[in-house]
Parts: sequence; C-alpha cells; structure tokens
Amino acid sequence: MSESWLYPTVLLCIYGFFCNLRPSEPFLTAFLMGPDKNLTETEVVNEIYPLWTYSYLILLFPVFLATDYLCYKPVLILQAASFIVTYAMLVKAQGVLAMQLLEFFFGVATATEIAYYSYIYSVVEPANYQRVTGFCRSVTLLGSAVGSLTGQLLVSVAQVPLLHLTIITLASSCLAFLAPWFLPMPSRSLFFHQKDSVPQERAAGEPVDGRELIEKSEDSECKVPLNADEGTVVLKEKHGGDGGLMEVLKILWADFVECYSCRALLAWSVWWALSTCGYFQVINYAQALWEKILPSKEFVIYNGYVETVSTLLGALAAFGVGFVKVSWAVWGELALCVFSVVIAVAVYLMDTVRNIWVCYTSYVLFRATYMLLITIATYQIAANLNMRRYALVFGVNTFIALVLQTLLTVIVVDSAGLALDIFPQFLIYGSYFAAIAVIFLIAGIYKVAIRSRSNGAEVQTESGGTETDSAGGDCPLPKESNGISKA
Repeated sequence: MSESWLYPTVLLCIYGFFCNLRPSEPFLTAFLMGPDKNLTETEVVNEIYPLWTYSYLILLFPVFLATDYLCYKPVLILQAASFIVTYAMLVKAQGVLAMQLLEFFFGVATATEIAYYSYIYSVVEPANYQRVTGFCRSVTLLGSAVGSLTGQLLVSVAQVPLLHLTIITLASSCLAFLAPWFLPMPSRSLFFHQKDSVPQERAAGEPVDGRELIEKSEDSECKVPLNADEGTVVLKEKHGGDGGLMEVLKILWADFVECYSCRALLAWSVWWALSTCGYFQVINYAQALWEKILPSKEFVIYNGYVETVSTLLGALAAFGVGFVKVSWAVWGELALCVFSVVIAVAVYLMDTVRNIWVCYTSYVLFRATYMLLITIATYQIAANLNMRRYALVFGVNTFIALVLQTLLTVIVVDSAGLALDIFPQFLIYGSYFAAIAVIFLIAGIYKVAIRSRSNGAEVQTESGGTETDSAGGDCPLPKESNGISKA
C-alpha cells in the first residue's frame, strides 16, 4: 500500500496542533477586561463578541464554495494568516472598534476551518480516510488541551501576565503558518474539480447500491440511496470533470433535497443545528459568566484547567461511544431528549448557583455531553453518505446553527437588541436546551408508538395467517403437502 498519505497527514497534524495551541484562549475575557485593554463587560459581551457570530455566518457559504474551487490549500494559508492577524491585533490594538475588527478576522479563521478536514479527502485514498481523520481530529484536541494547560500553569504557577500568553499564542500561529506552504496542491476536489474522483467517492461511500444501503442501514426510514453519485456522473459527462458554478449549485440543490428527504437524517440534523447554536452561545459567553462570579482582578482563576479537563473528557466520551451498542434508530430521539435535559440542567446550574466551582463542573459536564452527542450525530448522518453529500449536510447544518445563533445574539446579547446581563442570558440558554429536550421527547414518544403499532399489526397478520392455515383441520399433512408441492 502506498504511503503517500503520510507526508500531508504529518503536515496537517503539525498545522492543526499549533493552530489550536492557544494558551491565551481560556483567559480572553479576563484579558480584554483587564488593565491591558481596559474594556467594560458591556463592551466585551454586547458589542465585541457578537461580531464573530455575524462574520462567521456571512462568510460560511462563500468560503464553502471558494474552498472547493481553490482546492483547499490557498484557503488553509488564508486561515493561518487570519489567525496571525487576529492575535497580532489582540497584542497591539486598542479600543472597541479594533476588537470588533479582530472578531471579523477570527470569523474568517473559523469559517475557513472546513478546508482543514476537506483537504484530507482530496489527497488521501479512501482506504485511509478514517485513519487520517482520526489523527487530525486527535491532534487538534491535543493542541487545545496542551494550550489551555500551558496557559493555566504559566498564570497560576509562574505568575506570567496575560499579555505574554497572547504573545505565545501569536508565536504558535506563526509556526502554524509555515506548514500549509509545504502541502501538495490537490488536483481534484469534491465539487468543481472532479477528474478521476467518481471511483474515489464511491469507494469512500461504500456500499454504492441503494438497496444494499437500505439493508445495511439501521433505520429503514431512509429509502433513498444517499451515497449514490448520479449528479457527479452527469457533471463529469458534461464538463469533463470540471463543473461551472451553476452546475455545482444545481447538484448541491438536488443533493440537499434528496438528503433531507430522509427522516432519520433530518432528525439528527435538526438536533445538530439546534444544539450547536446553543453550544456556541454558551462557549462564547462562559468566560464572561465566570468573570462576573469570580473577577480575575481580585481572585486566582482556573479557566485553563477547566478547558483542559472538558476537552479531554469530551474526547474520551466521543471515543467511548464507539463501544456502546445502542439501537439509535429506535432510541435516538429519546437519547437526545435525555442528554439535552442533562445539558439544560448544567446550564441552569451555571446560572442559578453562581458558585465558581459549580460553574466549572457544570461547564465540563456540558462540553463532554455535547461532544458525546455530536459524535453520535456525526456517525448517524455520515453512515450512508458519500464524502460530497456529507460535506453538504455538514455545511447546511452549521449554516442553520449560525442563523439561529445570529437571531439569538441579536435579540438577547447585542446592544441593538435587549443587551441582557450575562445571568439572564444563561437562563435563556438553559431554557433553550430544555425546549430542545421537549421537542425530541415528543418525537421519541411518537416514533416508539408508531413502531409499537406496526409491530402489533405484524403480529396480528402472522396470527391471522396461522389460523387460516390451520382452519382446514387438525392434520398437519396438508401443510407438509403444500410445502412439498411449492418446492
């Protein structure tokens, strides 16, 4: 087997590690509200942080298309450059307007993250997809955990100023910037440049036959062959492998309609979009809540330890779910309901108890539960999709999550809206997850009731058939005779 996947994988892992090695990240709010930037809570929470959500939403779809059209590598370089600009501004810039511009560049870096994982599938053979994806995901989590732990140790043990953590993060971003330049330039992509990619995608999405998919799928509600490549074949025949923008958009729309016609995929996607919206909000404003409960100017804070533990526990939960045997087709909605209740309770505790250790513990529980569920949702969605359709579903779900988050931010957080204090905000976020739990409780009960009714009908049908067979007499001979004649 060719080891051509090894070189780009090593470079991607180096890039992912240093991009996520951010010792300043757990202390961002404390830094902005500290003596270095001297911003108020209202400025940070209601005027600066919302800009990330808006820029991420605006950039997501054009970046999604540009990433594929430019074959990933230039977008990876753009992402690395955006991180450098972000942290350089964090070190040097002052004032609300400068920090809002910083949030825009961070939105660019976040939106271009899709290039990191998409690049893998353009240079790696399908047989190595799972292995390489595992390496890249693991190393990003490792970088995040190491960065948070390093930041905490430097703050609490070495008494290093927060400004120095930001400089270290900038240096890490500069190191990450070097890696993408040495990556090989892909010759194909999922949508625009598809030469010789049809066999690759089919290998990635095996089995290809739609009937085989339905037989192997755990949930028979999905009756469409979601990993078929008819659109790709048509595009390839018309354009020799390179599709124009309109052709790509037509195929995306056809794929969108077919994918979301599957009720099972739709259910998991709805949870993905709804919960990711709430997850982003809690993650974005958790530090502001901690700062309100335990001001960093007066007390020692342990945000770095909390981020480290929550990242590692979340990764462990995501890894362990692969060994749990559950019929998600039957119990998926009810499981989502139960775990959404756990998340809602965790957020409520963060808001109402207002003890920093309860907040820290609830935050760890919140992140670990979300990472567990998002792993299950990813598997359930990706199980029957080829790489192209998975990229589409992932993009659509993220886009919907950002639309919802934007609405929530405008109404609840932004100074143009209600501009609520941080405690009422978290009360709303907890209620939001409780509403998600209610939605999936109703869906789960409905699904179990439908299955029970259909199973009861099958039992009655079988019972009726048996009575009909035995109605001619007690002698079993005619049955045997019928069996022999049919044979």
